[in-house]
Amino acid sequence: MSTHAADPLTALAALPGVPDAVDSVRKAVDRVYGHRVMRRRSNEVSSEAALRGARASAALSGADWALEEVRRRSDFGSDTEARTVGAALRLGAETGQLLSIWRQSPLRVLARLHLVAAGDAGDSVGRPRQSGEEVDEPLIEAPLPDATEVAARLEGLSQLIVTGSSAPALVTGAVVHGELLALRPFTSYSGLVARAAERLVLIGSGLDPKAICPSEVGHAELGRAAYVAAFEGYLSGTPEGMAQWIAHCGKAVELGVRESTAVCEALQRGAA
Repeated sequence: MSTHAADPLTALAALPGVPDAVDSVRKAVDRVYGHRVMRRRSNEVSSEAALRGARASAALSGADWALEEVRRRSDFGSDTEARTVGAALRLGAETGQLLSIWRQSPLRVLARLHLVAAGDAGDSVGRPRQSGEEVDEPLIEAPLPDATEVAARLEGLSQLIVTGSSAPALVTGAVVHGELLALRPFTSYSGLVARAAERLVLIGSGLDPKAICPSEVGHAELGRAAYVAAFEGYLSGTPEGMAQWIAHCGKAVELGVRESTAVCEALQRGAA
């Protein structure tokens, strides 16, 4: 994050193009929340959004399975791709249970998310990586900050969240997502955790309280190449790059909204 303003998130929210992205996301979310199916069957929409979001996040981490394969499978421990899908599914189920802790202790939540994703209690699980530990993170090939920098920047991110901001949820979620991708703070599954943390921000902020707007779906639909290109904008720290990343995250939320709107339509027709 490249701004020195007292509230850097608010400063980012004022960058050219960001207010338009925020407004577009807000309108899209309001539309799907107004769908008649949401009055009685929002739990079904939420469950389906979690499943589709997990599938999409796993795809970005190299396990691009068809939705029906994810729905059908029960064994997620057989190979690397299966473990990635299983990790994403567990994160989707866990995120909503951590909302009350997030604003008070975000680092504790991130550690819990990694523990849930890893699914075991290895020495490197549930804590930031240490010097000399290898990092397994498909797709993201940016230079890796050392453990000392990771610890300092995680603390700074935590302080931003605990202090709070008047910035829109889209901006906060994009920064949390981007910073965790940049740091890759865990030895594994940092991308999955970063995307789960973005969703946690969107849900906890009140933008998407019923968790029906899976931004991971949009990130996957926009494609891995576009995801990496937008992330490079975040890494640049320039106003233009940061605005590009936030707008990309906004488009991902809108595509997640479109996915859940289709789910609502299918439920209304009795097809899902």
